[in-house]
Amino acid sequence: MKQALLRCFAVICVLFLPWAYGAIDSYEFATAEQEQRFYELTNELRCPKCQNQSIADSNAPIAQDLRREVHRMVNEGADHQTVVDFMLARYGEFVLYKPQMSGKNLVLWLGPLVLLLIGFVVLMTIVRKAQNVSVVADDTLTPLQQKKLDNVLNSKEK
Repeated sequence: MKQALLRCFAVICVLFLPWAYGAIDSYEFATAEQEQRFYELTNELRCPKCQNQSIADSNAPIAQDLRREVHRMVNEGADHQTVVDFMLARYGEFVLYKPQMSGKNLVLWLGPLVLLLIGFVVLMTIVRKAQNVSVVADDTLTPLQQKKLDNVLNSKEK
């Protein structure tokens, strides 16, 4: 009985082994500074296939290619901006998590501020109108208006 259970366990392990085995990238660096720059870059750059993962987090084939390319460039001595410029030229601004401030995406940077200002102006307009209504309601009646009101009230009582 024990041997049958062991065989069954071995078959299950063999069947599920491909899911347990994952491809792990290992990269060699000449200095710790290069390794640090590599990890900063791979966490800063977005995978073109995955919507919200960095190339460090993604398992997509294109992310693996980009990690290899970043590794090659860092080992060749390319600085941070050179690698970012290369990726921008190749994949566009989508590859950056934090878009650069430029004329093309000025709306991204200023849009929330403009919407906040518009909301503030609308709020102030509503508050001022509400204050004007309450001020008009608090005004006292002129003697002529009071006499007319009294006449209307007295006529309804009869």
